[in-house]
Amino acid sequence: MELEKEILPILDWLVPSVRGPGALVVFLAIASGLALISLFIGYLRMAIRLGPGEGFYAVAKAMGTAVASDFPRTVPRRIWAMTRLAMQEAIRRRVLIAFGVFALVVLFAGWFLDRESDHPARLYLGFVLTTAQFMILVLAILLSTFSLPADIKSKTIYTVVTKPVRASEIVLGRIFGVIIVNTAILALMGGISYFFVVRGLHHRHEIAVEDLELAPGDAGAKQGVTTREAHHRHEVTVNAEGRGQTDMIMDHNHEVWAEGTGGVQTLVVGAPQGALVARVPRYGKMRFMDRTGRPAEGISVGKEWSYRKYIEGGSLAAAVWTFRGITPDAFPETLPLEMTLSVFRTYKGDIVSGILGTMTVKNPRTGLSSEPITFTAREYTLYRHEIPRKLKAVQADGTLKDVDLFESLVDEEGNMELWVQCSERSQYFGMAQADVYVRSGDAPFVWNFCKAYIGIWLQMVIVTCFGVVFSTFLSGPVALFATAATLVVGLFRVFIISVATGEQVGGGPLESAVRMVTQLNQTIELDMGKPIEWTIRGIDAVLMGVMWLAANVFPDYWAFNTSDFVASGFNIDGNLLGQHCLIALAFFVVLTVYGYFFLKSREIAA
Repeated sequence: MELEKEILPILDWLVPSVRGPGALVVFLAIASGLALISLFIGYLRMAIRLGPGEGFYAVAKAMGTAVASDFPRTVPRRIWAMTRLAMQEAIRRRVLIAFGVFALVVLFAGWFLDRESDHPARLYLGFVLTTAQFMILVLAILLSTFSLPADIKSKTIYTVVTKPVRASEIVLGRIFGVIIVNTAILALMGGISYFFVVRGLHHRHEIAVEDLELAPGDAGAKQGVTTREAHHRHEVTVNAEGRGQTDMIMDHNHEVWAEGTGGVQTLVVGAPQGALVARVPRYGKMRFMDRTGRPAEGISVGKEWSYRKYIEGGSLAAAVWTFRGITPDAFPETLPLEMTLSVFRTYKGDIVSGILGTMTVKNPRTGLSSEPITFTAREYTLYRHEIPRKLKAVQADGTLKDVDLFESLVDEEGNMELWVQCSERSQYFGMAQADVYVRSGDAPFVWNFCKAYIGIWLQMVIVTCFGVVFSTFLSGPVALFATAATLVVGLFRVFIISVATGEQVGGGPLESAVRMVTQLNQTIELDMGKPIEWTIRGIDAVLMGVMWLAANVFPDYWAFNTSDFVASGFNIDGNLLGQHCLIALAFFVVLTVYGYFFLKSREIAA
C-alpha cells in the first residue's frame, strides 16, 4: 500500500498551521464564495422577473425568512414524518433487490477469484469492498434523484406542502430516509462480506509425526511439510516439546502443536493467522544521502511514478528514517520493523536471490551506530525484522561493544535513526517514507473492517445529499445525470486537476480532442495556424478553469476509499476517519441549505 500523503493529526489538519491554511479556512472560503455566487445568480434571476428593486427585496426576504423563521422553527417530529415517507417510498421501489444481487454476486465470486493468488486476503477484501461501494453508490443515486421528481410528477407532493411542513423539513426528511434505507442495506452487505472473506480464507493443513525429520543444528527440533490445501503447502519446524509454526506463505502461517502422549502423539495445525490483521504502523521522517554521504533528494531511475526515490548500491548512499516515541514502555522486548522496498536492477544476474542490503540503527544525538544488519530485498515483498534489545555497537576505534538499544542507540527524547543501504554495486533500492515503519501492534481486524464500511457509508451520504438537492429543481433523469457527474469528477479528481493545471502533456480538453482526431502526437506542435491555435487554447483556458473549480468544489470521493488499508493489513488511522467524517458533515450542511433554497424557490403548485 502506498501512502502518498502523510495523515495529519485532526487538529493540524483542521486549523491553520505551518503545514497549511487548514481545512476549516478552506471550507469557509469555498462556502463563502459559493454563497456570494448563489446570491448574485438569485438576484439576477429575480431582477429579470421583477425588476432590480423588487428583485433585491425578494432575495433579502427569502434570506430573512430562512434565518429568522424556517431554520430555527424546523421541528424534528415533522422531519421524522418526512423521513418515514421517504423510507416507505424507497421500500416500495423494492430496494432490497440490490441486496439480493450483492448476495448473489458474493455467492458465486469464489468461482472467479484467483485462488492461487500470492495475496488471497488482499484479493478477497478488495473484491467485497469495491463491489459494496459500487452497488450502494448506484443505489443512492437512483433513490435520491427520483424521489422528489416522482412525487411532483404524480402530484402526491400536494398532500405534503398543504400541511405545515417547511421546505427544510422536506429536504432533510428525503435525505435521512434514503440514508437510513441504504444504511440498513450496507450493514447487511458488510455482514455477508465479512463472512465471505473469513470463510474463503479458512483452511486446515495436516502433518503426521512420522513425516518429520530432525532439523540440522537444533537438537530435538524436527521439520517437515504439510499437506497441500488451498493450493499451497507449508514447511513446519517444531521444537522438542512439539510446538512450532509454519513458514509464511500467501501472507499467513499456522501454529503447530502436539496432542497426546507417547506413541499416540499427533500434530495439530491450527487455523491460518496473519492474513486478516490491522497493523498499527509508526512512521518516521525520511531523508536521503547521496553516494558520497551528503544530504540529497534521491535518484530518479526513469520510472514515471515519482512516489519512490532510489539510492545507489555499493556506495555511501542511504535512506534515513528518524522515528520518534521509541521507548521501553512501548516496545519492552524487541523493536518490530517492517519494510517494503522497490528493487531496480541495471543488470539481471540472479533475479531469484534478491538484492543484499544493510540497515543500521543510529543514535541521532551521539552518532553511535549499531553493527550493520544484513537483509535481502525483493521487489515489493514485505520484510520483517525484530531488532533485539541487546545489540553490538561500533566504537570510535572500530571495535564492537554490547549495548542496550534504548540506553545507547535511542536518545533521551525517544528518537532513533534507521539507515538503509544497498550493498550491491550497480543496483538500486527504491523507497518512500511509508515503506519502512515500526509496527506498534495490531488493532482488531473486525473494527478495521467496519471502518472501511464507514468510509463507504460517508460516500453514500454525500451522494445522497447531491441527489436530493439536484432533484429539488431538476427532473429525475437530469438529476441522476448531474449526481453521477459529481461522482465521476470526485473519483477522477487528481487527473482532472492535473489536466486543468496543465501538468498533463497534450493540452486541454479541446486540444486533446483535436490531437485524437488528427492522430497527432502529444509532444508535437499543432501547426494549424496561429488564429486556430489561439482559439483552441482560449476555449481550453475556460474549460480548464471550470474543471479546476469543479474538482476543488466537488468532494474527493477517492480519498474516502480506505479499502487499500484493510486489504493491505493496515489499521485505518482515527485521524483519517475523523477528517472524512468532518468533510461529509460539511457537505451535508451546505447541500441541505442549497436544497432548501432550491425547493423554496420552486413553485410546486404551479
